[in-house]
Amino acid sequence: QVQLVESGGGLVQAGGFLRLSCAASGRTFSDYNMGWFRQAPGKEREFVAVVSWNNFTTNYLDSVKGRFTISRDNAKRTVYLQMNSLKPEDTAVYYCAADENRAVTASARAYEYWGQGTQVTVSS
Repeated sequence: QVQLVESGGGLVQAGGFLRLSCAASGRTFSDYNMGWFRQAPGKEREFVAVVSWNNFTTNYLDSVKGRFTISRDNAKRTVYLQMNSLKPEDTAVYYCAADENRAVTASARAYEYWGQGTQVTVSS
């Protein structure tokens, strides 16, 4: 079992920045690829970013490339999402997720463990 707890969400103005954190406990954190997803009301859950278990590979949703950065600190059992130049369309509940697969994926169905989410609201 892996337990994930997100934090760091909040209300910011467009153009602002925010750093989300996801603290993991349970099975060895370094065994898992770690992803961030988001979901706005009435919309499907959307892939945002993923970092591989070995920290060698990252992938991003096209609309956040150059603005968001995913990183992980295996010693702290924590994955981060640094969000800069935030836009109103970034408003959503952000979830972290853990995937035991060896290859990284953007598919939410592939992720076995999920946090409860943290709200990010970006005002115009």
